[in-house]
Amino acid sequence: MNAFVLKIIACFTMFIDHVGYIVFDGHSSWFNYVGRLAFPIFAFQISEGYIHTHDVKKYLLRLILFAFISQIPFLLFHSIINNELGLNVIFTLFLGLVAIIIYDKYNKFVGVFSAIIFGIIAHFLNSDYSFYGVGITFLFYVFNKNKCLLAISFIIATLMQYSYLILVYYNYGFEFLKNVFIIYLPYFICTIFSIIIILCYNKKKGPSTKYFFYLFYPLHMILIYILSFVLQN
Repeated sequence: MNAFVLKIIACFTMFIDHVGYIVFDGHSSWFNYVGRLAFPIFAFQISEGYIHTHDVKKYLLRLILFAFISQIPFLLFHSIINNELGLNVIFTLFLGLVAIIIYDKYNKFVGVFSAIIFGIIAHFLNSDYSFYGVGITFLFYVFNKNKCLLAISFIIATLMQYSYLILVYYNYGFEFLKNVFIIYLPYFICTIFSIIIILCYNKKKGPSTKYFFYLFYPLHMILIYILSFVLQN
């Protein structure tokens, strides 16, 4: 399975995930279970992109440029779900990439420390996937030469993420906690299933359609927002 196929899977599952909010009027649904496959694949592709890029500066510039381009479409799309403000996922991937560069080019310890700091920054900026997003992007690079450790670190990070989300709701009482656990367990299972797809990667590029995937992110959110607006009026 080459990089092109991985990106197609990620884009398709992300689209299904986001369309679900139209179908179910802004509420979570099984569409979102399918969508849990998308982000880990995108995060993995950032680490692979760094390994194969010929110009790191252009790679960074491209990411931050599309992060800003995607912000308004992200806020429009997010208004379908709630009015909470935050940064889109490309900002999270950008921070993960910067941590990878520091780890690779300068100092391993400083790189790990920077990944933690950038994760905290992503959390307080309410960047999509926040600390977890920065963390797994970084881990995918650190363990890129060992599939076993890559898979184990990803599963542990994902388990910690969903455990944290459940604990956030602990004060609401046992019944609420039980319901949240029932909701989040399928999310966890579907998220870790993405590692199977990632491990099928054959390290080949496939067809070169680089900018299609960068453009797909903001354009599909604009499309979904327009469809939501039309259906409501």
